[in-house]
Amino acid sequence: MFISPFKSFKIGNMSTAILAAVAVILCILFRILNVNSQPQKPVFFCKDLNFLTTILKIAPILENPYIPTRLWGFSGHVQTIVHSIIGRVRCPWPIGERTYLSLSDGTTLTYDLYQPIDQSHDDDITLAIVPGICNTSESVYIRTFVHYAQCHGYRCAVLNHVGALPSVTVTAPRVFTYGYTGDFNEMLHHLTEKLPNTKIITLGYSMGGNIVTKYMGELDREQPANLIGGISICQGYDAIQGTKWLLQWQNFRRFYLYAMTEAMKSIVLKHRHILLSDEAKQRYALNEREIIAAATLPELDDAYTRKVYNFKTVEEMYRWSSCVNYLKNIRKPMIFINARDDPLVPDELLQPIRDFASTHNGIAYMEVAHGGHLGFYEGGLVYPNPVAWLDRTLVALIGSIVLMHNNKMSKESN
Repeated sequence: MFISPFKSFKIGNMSTAILAAVAVILCILFRILNVNSQPQKPVFFCKDLNFLTTILKIAPILENPYIPTRLWGFSGHVQTIVHSIIGRVRCPWPIGERTYLSLSDGTTLTYDLYQPIDQSHDDDITLAIVPGICNTSESVYIRTFVHYAQCHGYRCAVLNHVGALPSVTVTAPRVFTYGYTGDFNEMLHHLTEKLPNTKIITLGYSMGGNIVTKYMGELDREQPANLIGGISICQGYDAIQGTKWLLQWQNFRRFYLYAMTEAMKSIVLKHRHILLSDEAKQRYALNEREIIAAATLPELDDAYTRKVYNFKTVEEMYRWSSCVNYLKNIRKPMIFINARDDPLVPDELLQPIRDFASTHNGIAYMEVAHGGHLGFYEGGLVYPNPVAWLDRTLVALIGSIVLMHNNKMSKESN
C-alpha cells in the first residue's frame, strides 16, 4: 500500500503538535501544583524568647517540617479551593448548645457552646472561636477543629456571624462586618457570666482573626478578666491595602474577591425583608439596585455596609476595621499564623505583623511556606489525613498559652 509522503508529513506534524500541547499542559499543571517544592519548617518572628521557648516546649510539631498532601498540597490555590468547597475529610458533627442573645439594637446574636469530651484536664479552658467571612459553627472546618479540641479537654464557644446561619432569622437591619467586634464582646461577657471560673483563649480564622486581634487591642473595650490570650489564623491585617491587592487579577485574586462578594451579597439579599425594608432604606439611604449590582466587596460596602455602620466613606470604615491599627495596644499573649502561599493574603500584607512580633514581648508570628488560605492539609499522596496540620498545631499552641499564663500566675503568687 502506497502512503503519500505529504500525508505522513501531516500526521507527523499533528503528532508533534499534540505532544507539544500535552507538554505545555503538563508544565502549567506542574507549575500550578508546585510539585517541585519541598516540606519546610515554620519560620518564627518573636522578640520574646521565653514565649518562643514555651511554644516549642508544648508544640514540638513546629520544630519539624509541615508535610502537605504530596500531589496537590504544595499549591496554595488548590489548598484554598479544596478548603472552601470540601472543607475537611470525615468531618464530625459535634453536639453543642445554642445560646440566643437579644441585643440592645434588636439584633438576635447566637453562639454555640461545646463541652470538653476529655475531662481529665486540671485547667478549665474555653476557646472563644470566630469563624471566617460568612461562616458559622456549622462550617466544616470549624466543626472539625471543635471536635478535635473537645477530645483534648477544651470547651469551645463559636460565634455565629449575624445573618450567616440559615436557621436564624435576622431581627435588626444589620449583619456582620469585617471590623465590628461588638458581637464578639457580647459573647465573651455572656460566657464569663455563665462560666466565671473558666480561662478564655480567643481564636479567629481569616476575617475572624481580624476581629479577635482588633478586640484584643481596643482600648475602649472592657475585656473579661479571665481572657488570657489569643490566636489569629490567615488574616490580612490591613483592609485598605488588602482590598487593593484583591482588586488585581494577579494570582487570580479577583476571582476570590468575586466569590466573597457573592457570598456576602447573598446573605444581604436573603434577609432583604429586614435589611432592605422600606424603613431600613429610608433610615440608611440605601439603594437596593446599587446593592444588587455591586461587583466587588468595596462596591457592596459602599452601597450598604458603610451606611449601616455610619461611615462617610469605605476607606474610613476599612481604616476603623483593620486590626493593624490596634496591634500596639495588645496586652495579652497572642500568636499569629499565615501561609506564604495564601492567594488572598500576599507577602506585602505580612510585613507589619513580622515587624510587630519582632519588637514586642508576648507576641509570636509563625509563617508557614504552604497551606493556602485555611487549608493546611497534611499527609497522603492524594487523600489527606483526617486531622489537618492546622488543627494539631492550634491545640498545641493553646497549651503553650495556658502554660505561659500559669507560669506567670505562679510567679506573681510567690
